[in-house]
Amino acid sequence: MDQPSIVLRPANPTLDEGMVYARYLDQAAEGFFRFMLGSRVADIVAAAYTQPDNNYSYQNVTFVERDSVIVGMVSSFTARQRLSFSDEPLKRAAGKRHVRMRTVAILCAPLLRILDTIAAGDFYILAMAVDEKLRGQGVGSMLMDYMEESAVASGCARLALDVSARNKGARRLYERRGMNVESAWPKLPFIPPLFVRMTKPL
Repeated sequence: MDQPSIVLRPANPTLDEGMVYARYLDQAAEGFFRFMLGSRVADIVAAAYTQPDNNYSYQNVTFVERDSVIVGMVSSFTARQRLSFSDEPLKRAAGKRHVRMRTVAILCAPLLRILDTIAAGDFYILAMAVDEKLRGQGVGSMLMDYMEESAVASGCARLALDVSARNKGARRLYERRGMNVESAWPKLPFIPPLFVRMTKPL
C-alpha cells in the first residue's frame, strides 16, 4: 500500500489559506490571539495574512500537506526582515476591535515585546503547529530540518523561538534538535516562567 505523501509548500495569499493559518497560529500560541482579538480572530488574522511585510504575512508561512490536505504550518522570518514589518495590516483588519487589541497590548506589553528582543542575525520561528493525529510521526522534525536549511540559506547565525514553558512535547522536540533554553519570561520570584526562549547556533 502506498504511504501518504507529505510535502512542504509555500503559502498562497488567499483568505481560505489565511483562515487555516489563523487556526494553527492560535493553536501554537495556546489561545492568545483569540484572547487578544476576540471571536473574529480568524477573520482578522486571515486578512493580515494576505498582506505583505507583517508578522503574520503569507510570505513567512510554509504549509505541510498530506495527500494535498494542509495538516500543519510553520511561520518564520529573519531578524532583518522583522525590522521592516508593519503592524498596520493587523490593525486595519481588526477595525473596531483594534481598541481591544490595544488594551490587551498594554496589559501584556512585556509579553508582546518578545518579538523586539530577537537578536541580530537570528532566524526566528514565530509559530509551528501540526495536526494532533500526525504528531510523533516525524512531521515536526521535517519542519525543523526545513527551518535550519532556510536559516543557513538566509545567512543567519542562530535559530531562535519562544515556546510555552509548560509545552513539554514541543520543548522535547526542540531539545532533540540541539536547541537550548537561553532565557525565560517572566523573571519574577515565586512565579514560574510562562515562556522560554530556545536557540541553536548554526
